[in-house]
Amino acid sequence: MAGINDIVSKIKEQIRETDVDSVHDQWSQSKTSDNRVIIDVRERDEFVDGHIEGADFVPRGLLDLKIENLVPDRDKEIILYCGSGTRSALAAKTLEDLGYNNVASMAGGFTAWKQAGYPVNVAKTLNQEQMSRYSRHLIIPEIGEKGQMKLLDSKVLMLGAGGLGSPAALYLAAAGVGQLGIIDSDVVDRSNLQRQVVHADDRVGEPKVESAKKTIQGLNPDVEVEMFNTRLTSDNVLSIFEGYDLVIDGGDNFPTRYLINDACVHLGIPNVHGSVFRFEGQVTSFVPHDGPCYRCLYPEPPPPEFAPSCQEAGVLGVLPGVIGLLQAIEAVKLLVGIGEPLSGRLLAFDGLKTEFREMKLRRDPKCPACGEDAEFTGFIDYEQFCAVSI
Repeated sequence: MAGINDIVSKIKEQIRETDVDSVHDQWSQSKTSDNRVIIDVRERDEFVDGHIEGADFVPRGLLDLKIENLVPDRDKEIILYCGSGTRSALAAKTLEDLGYNNVASMAGGFTAWKQAGYPVNVAKTLNQEQMSRYSRHLIIPEIGEKGQMKLLDSKVLMLGAGGLGSPAALYLAAAGVGQLGIIDSDVVDRSNLQRQVVHADDRVGEPKVESAKKTIQGLNPDVEVEMFNTRLTSDNVLSIFEGYDLVIDGGDNFPTRYLINDACVHLGIPNVHGSVFRFEGQVTSFVPHDGPCYRCLYPEPPPPEFAPSCQEAGVLGVLPGVIGLLQAIEAVKLLVGIGEPLSGRLLAFDGLKTEFREMKLRRDPKCPACGEDAEFTGFIDYEQFCAVSI
C-alpha cells in the first residue's frame, strides 16, 4: 500500500509546480492584474502569522467549495501555496479535476518564500468579537473576511442625519464601515421622528450629529463617528470631503446636491445619491469617470415651485427607509468591489404602486463638471445658481 509521501510524489508528477523566484517575479509585477490569482491554502492562524501580500486566503478544505466564486474563469492562472508545498500540490490536483486548466503549486511553499528573503505581509485580522458580529458576512463568498476588512478600513461621509442618512448610517454601521462622518447643522425636532430613525424622542433639541453618534456607537462600537455640526459650503467642502472613500448624498435641496457633486468629481470620490418626494424616491451612484455625474442628469436646477422640499410637500415616513437602504447597499458594493453598482442607471421607486423602474443615464461629454474638456476652477455660488435659499 502506497504511503502519503508516495501519493504526494505521484501527484507532483501530474501537476505543474513553480518555484518561489518565478512567483515573486510574476506577482510583484501584476498584483492588480486580471491574468492570475495567488491563493494561500493554509489554515487561518498560519495566514495571520504571515503571508504573501495580495494573496487570497482559502483553506484547502474549503477550496473546492469556494473556488468557483473566487475564480469563475477556468482558464485564469492560479498559483497555490501552503507551508511546504504538499497541501498546495494536493489542492492543485483537486482544481485540475474540477476543470481548471492553468494551476500551479509553489514548490517549497511559504517556508521557501521566507528563506529566499521575499517580503512577508502580516494581516490585519478580525478579533473574536468581530468574527461573531460579522459572521453572516464572512460566510458570503463575495464578502468573506477580506471584504469585511475592506469595510472596517473604509471611511464614508454622510450628508445629513435625516430621512435618508438615518437608515443608511444605521446599516452601514451595522455592516462594519470603520468610520462614518456626518454633516448636519440642524437639531432634532419631534416632526423628524416620523422618518429619521437614528434619533429618539428624548433627544429633541439636541444636535442631530450628536444624536446620531449616540445611536451608531450604541449599535456598533467598532465604528468611529466624526461629527461636522456645520452647514456644507464652498469654503469647507474640500477640507471635509478629503480622506473619505465614498459620500452618501442625503441632501434635500439643489444647492447642496450640486456642491456635493462637484466636490466628488474633483476629488474622484463616488457619490451615492438619493432623493424622496411624498410616495416616490430615486437612487443612483455617480462614480467619477465611470459614468455620468449629477450635472449630466440635471444640467440646471428646476424652478423652486417644481421641486418643493419634504417640509413643503410631505413624505411617507417609511419611504426614506427604502431609498436609504438602497444607498447603503450601493455603498457596500462600491467599498468591497462586488456586484454591479447603479452607475449609469437611475432606480426609481413608487411606493403607492410598489413598483421599481430603471432608467439609463448617459454621461454628457460637454458636462461642465465631468465632461471631456471640463476644468476645475473652483466652486460657484450655488445659492445664486439654484435661485433658492438654503
